[in-house]
Amino acid sequence: MRKIVIVFAFILSLSSCKKQETKPKLPPVIAKKVPEIRFGYKIDDYRVIQDTIKNGESFGVILDRHHVMYPKINQIASVVKDTFDVRRVRAGKPYTILASKDSTEIAQIFIYKHDKINATILDFKDSTITAIRYKKPIKIIEKEIEGVITSSLSATMDSLGLNTNLTWTIADIYAWTLDFYKLQKGDSFKFVYEEKFIDDSTFAGYGKVKSAVFRHKGKDLYAFRFLADSILNIHEYYDENAKMLRSQFLKAPIKFQYRISSRYNLKRRIAYYGNRVKPHRGTDFAARIGTPIIATANGTVSESARRGGNGNYVKIKHNGTYATQYLHMSKRKVKKGDYVKQGDVIGWVGMTGNTGGPHVCYRFWKYGKQVDPLKEKLPAAKPMNKDVKPMFFDFIQPLKYQLDYNRVPAEKPEKVTEIIAQN
Repeated sequence: MRKIVIVFAFILSLSSCKKQETKPKLPPVIAKKVPEIRFGYKIDDYRVIQDTIKNGESFGVILDRHHVMYPKINQIASVVKDTFDVRRVRAGKPYTILASKDSTEIAQIFIYKHDKINATILDFKDSTITAIRYKKPIKIIEKEIEGVITSSLSATMDSLGLNTNLTWTIADIYAWTLDFYKLQKGDSFKFVYEEKFIDDSTFAGYGKVKSAVFRHKGKDLYAFRFLADSILNIHEYYDENAKMLRSQFLKAPIKFQYRISSRYNLKRRIAYYGNRVKPHRGTDFAARIGTPIIATANGTVSESARRGGNGNYVKIKHNGTYATQYLHMSKRKVKKGDYVKQGDVIGWVGMTGNTGGPHVCYRFWKYGKQVDPLKEKLPAAKPMNKDVKPMFFDFIQPLKYQLDYNRVPAEKPEKVTEIIAQN
């Protein structure tokens, strides 16, 4: 019996050895390196130089430092001028150079980054020179934000961790219907807006504000972004009754964080002139020095100068009926003949001319006569076409439901919530 067991074990061992001998040996797995592609180029093929434009540096100085000769630099500037003006590169802007990997390390590609998303690529590695506008892929996330005013809109938005750019956008939307200086503690708001991300996680700014509602003095002020005129192809904001929020003129030449320090008054006494009666034909908006002053309507700059008690001032002709003037600027941004759009910055608050404090004196002409803009019934923007209204009401129905759903109760203004909804 013992012999049988030994023989059986021997046979099994032979069988096992045979199986091991016949099993093929697999070659070791070698992971292939995936080439890194950036801006459409295989980065491993170049020496990558990343830097920021310094004060006083020009496009030519940068390329010369990276071994591109000036005849070539001039040729590049000439070829790409319709797409990219090399004279307008700005200090502080980042750029990337892709240079040859050999001992010469000559720059072959120059990438100028306008912002986190947009760039211009100048490719001059071959005899053909090209300029291409490049845009990084963007992921858009829809968000809702809800809050209650404690002191000001900007302070409340800051407390919610929102960038000032969004605050300015909201101020633009409500510039014609809401005086942000008169917001009250306990007023509330809710916005539906977009945030942009590149590489899935890097914040790249805000997109559209799709809808909004402000509760001010117990009244809800809605704003819905809608394209009512496909020919003009311009989105506007309308309230829940299809009335455009924008009017032909803004209420003020400063977006917010101002106070009206002096109104239009033909019998006003001015201390600067010995308390004598001197008509004040403007409205003074007091604000910090350097605060941007904006055009209250579209028009052409008819005057831009510094003169006497006006100090630095700008006057804009809007049409045959209306003109506006902005006095005491620290600095002017526009010159005579410039066409400006409503909301464009035309200068900054200062104290030039006869003034006792930083402000802009806003003057308003109607048929050549100065009038009080706060008492004028100013012309509204073109109303929505009646044929479009049914489509508009269908469009805003889910948006209004979204704004009204689970809102901060008027009787509980201390509640502040943030809701994030991903597309």
